[in-house]
Amino acid sequence: MAFSRILPAPVRPYFEAGPLGAMALGMASGTPYAMIAATLTTRLAESGIEKKSVTAFGLALLVYSFKPLWAPLIDRARIPVFARLLGQRRAWLILSVVMASAAIAWLGLADPTADLGWFAVAAVTVGFAGATLDIVVDAIRIEWLRADQMGAGSGMTQYGWRMGSYLAGAGALLIADKAGNWALAYLAAILLFLPALVAAAILGEPARPVAMSSGRGLAAAVRDNIIAPLADFLTRQGAWLVLAFVLVHKIGDTVCQLSVRLFYNDLGFTKEEVAYYDVTLGLVGYLAGVFIGGLIYRRAGLAGSVFLSLLLMGVSNAAYAGLAVVGHDVWALAAVQGFENLASGIGGVTIGAWLALLCDRRFTATQFALLSSAAGILGRAFSSGTAGQLIETMGYVNFYALTTVLALPGVLIFLWLWRAGLVVADDTVPV
Repeated sequence: MAFSRILPAPVRPYFEAGPLGAMALGMASGTPYAMIAATLTTRLAESGIEKKSVTAFGLALLVYSFKPLWAPLIDRARIPVFARLLGQRRAWLILSVVMASAAIAWLGLADPTADLGWFAVAAVTVGFAGATLDIVVDAIRIEWLRADQMGAGSGMTQYGWRMGSYLAGAGALLIADKAGNWALAYLAAILLFLPALVAAAILGEPARPVAMSSGRGLAAAVRDNIIAPLADFLTRQGAWLVLAFVLVHKIGDTVCQLSVRLFYNDLGFTKEEVAYYDVTLGLVGYLAGVFIGGLIYRRAGLAGSVFLSLLLMGVSNAAYAGLAVVGHDVWALAAVQGFENLASGIGGVTIGAWLALLCDRRFTATQFALLSSAAGILGRAFSSGTAGQLIETMGYVNFYALTTVLALPGVLIFLWLWRAGLVVADDTVPV
């Protein structure tokens, strides 16, 4: 873009067409997640649902961890008529947006106090639709970006994701509080999908290499859609160690974050305080972290920037234990959330760029779905099954100390990868 030429060099890559499109896609991706993470937890806590039931709703987020099961369909299948008119990726984008919109509307209209089981089904449906949208969004934005844009593009995706999450999260809380209507709050969130559709219309169908077909029939379909993308990744040197890292590096962070709104409710923070100090000021910290992460990525190299982000994310978990000791203090809340979001922003850029660079663009949807879903599956399973009970038995201070310890395996495995030379070479990072 001509406008980007007059900007300072560090920020110029963020205003190119590909990264800007990635931001719009990220906004769409963050919306369904927010509606079944922070917002849903607040809604259930307000309804008087017991802690074990509230944390069990993390199973709706666990659906995201099974994205690889249907990601090959999105990589290969063409939606009749729409794929011919719009292209395969954009046709899937429209379908997934429609699915997510319908699911969010259903969840907003459902009543957890009338039928908690049916409400849970609606939440899981939002999870499935959001996970499908995630697959499509990740594939398109990676294929839109050049290799030299991957750091900025990863950062802009995180900007968009957090913006969508913020507007869906804080916006839903404020609308529900002022209007006294959760259904209206959920329906308003659907508008956040529009920027992604506009970006897709402007930037067009992404170009990508064509994956060859090995023939017709069920056996050939299995080879082409499932075996080929997995074999391409898993036969690389160090692939299994990379997968081990991806599986464990976010356990502490995931377990920590899925219980945060419940924690704030128990400390007596109001919805306005949470919306301002957690969501709004947290957004500022996250946006700063994304920009700083992009700079660190360019200056320190890929391996160094990922390692630093892992350390920061571990320390941020320990800060919640400190808040549990302090209690209801809005300045402590602001400090803890500011640091946590700063660390998450840095990690989102550096780790996200690394995982994107690992993908073969013939199989973008399948391989990135495998990597991104593996990143949260253990943490979500742990949190959904035992987090509520641990909080009740250990107390918040010891619980958040435990989440800090859970962050250490990811740091150690990455050090192993780095020393073994199995991280993507630093010469992939633009200078």
